[in-house]
Amino acid sequence: MNLPERFLSHIKKDHLFSQKDKLLLAVSGGVDSVVLCELCKQTGFDFIIAHCNFQLRGEESERDEQFVRELAKKYGVEVLVKKFDTETYASEKRISIQEAARELRYNWFAEIINGQQASYLLTAHHADDNAETTAMNFFRGTGLHGLTGIPVSPGHIRRPLLSFSKEELLSFARENKLSFVEDSSNQSSKYTRNLFRNEIIPAISKVYPQVKENLSGNIQRFKEIEKLYQLGVNEIKKKLCKQKGNEIHIPVKQLMGYTNKALIYEIISVYGFSEKQVDEVVKLATSDSGRYIDAPAGNYRIIKHRHWFIISPIKPIESENIIIEEKDKSIQFSSGSLHFETLSTFNFQPPTSNLIASLDSQHINFPLLLRKWKTGDYFYPLGMKKKKKLSRFFIDQKLSKTDKEKIWVIEMDKKIIWVVGHRIDDRFKITENTRQLLQITFQ
Repeated sequence: MNLPERFLSHIKKDHLFSQKDKLLLAVSGGVDSVVLCELCKQTGFDFIIAHCNFQLRGEESERDEQFVRELAKKYGVEVLVKKFDTETYASEKRISIQEAARELRYNWFAEIINGQQASYLLTAHHADDNAETTAMNFFRGTGLHGLTGIPVSPGHIRRPLLSFSKEELLSFARENKLSFVEDSSNQSSKYTRNLFRNEIIPAISKVYPQVKENLSGNIQRFKEIEKLYQLGVNEIKKKLCKQKGNEIHIPVKQLMGYTNKALIYEIISVYGFSEKQVDEVVKLATSDSGRYIDAPAGNYRIIKHRHWFIISPIKPIESENIIIEEKDKSIQFSSGSLHFETLSTFNFQPPTSNLIASLDSQHINFPLLLRKWKTGDYFYPLGMKKKKKLSRFFIDQKLSKTDKEKIWVIEMDKKIIWVVGHRIDDRFKITENTRQLLQITFQ
């Protein structure tokens, strides 16, 4: 079976794409991406070309762009070219040039796909790239997934050359008299991948000549092992992780009973926590209630609340300040709605629900202010003659950090008259002298 036939067989086996799909080929002008273009042409796929000019190699970058434009003419396909100020982007983001180039190109490719100019993005990653990635991950430090190499079809990306070696691609290019350009930076070992490609793997091959084939074989084995591993992990996660609204509640004692850091990582990594934070979670297990750690991206937080870990989304502090006028019958806000009613005390039965506040109307002066509670707030809880800070009141009520973040108050003349859904202020309670009351219902 020749290379184009194997190419087609690989695409069908992994269900990567079909003849009906419009494909976007990421083309640098190097041999790998040029071979990808030729294979797509020979096997009858419809494609367009995208080329990134990172403007890092002066005239060589311009040469590569012009080569790719000519390549598109050869195949009679559309070419999209984007110039990037990569060095400025890397400086502003405080990341490496390699990382900056990766972010820039994949963000641009995603824009093209989202604009429906193509169905899938094809990159020319091959078996040697896969072996290098696995070796790099191993020495850098990784979980099991990092040893499974480069994924073949993540999201809208497809990598149909992963099963072919670099030598096979070079041989195909020679047989088909394909011209391509060389990136001079590939010879420099100052970049991590080039160091592995040019020095480390060749050095290892002197002891183990089949190192690339062995790494490729290990990748396949690790992929099969990961399938079994995930089956076991998913069963344990079903037992431990309880969905409550938009939060995940996990019993600390049960999780720690497994004495398995890999399990902790599998649970928390889904929410953006890093492998390095596993030890922080272990330490959190013996911490006081209310302690927490945040994910690096700032989207989620793990809170220790009594005997539970709570994984909760971090909501930005809301700056809503809602004025309530005397004429208002209801108010909508992000946590629900408030409904207002003026009642006589004749035959009135005080409600038992904390979701209903009954206040003496003679002490209420409009407008009122509905807002989020803040540090330093205090009130006189119903039944008490001394003031208490809300932060202390919440501790007494055993509220979790997540619960506290959801608390709203109604304020009048800088006095809190109701901690919504929890307790009214004693100064505004109904007494035997009350003739009319304001009833507020929280839904």
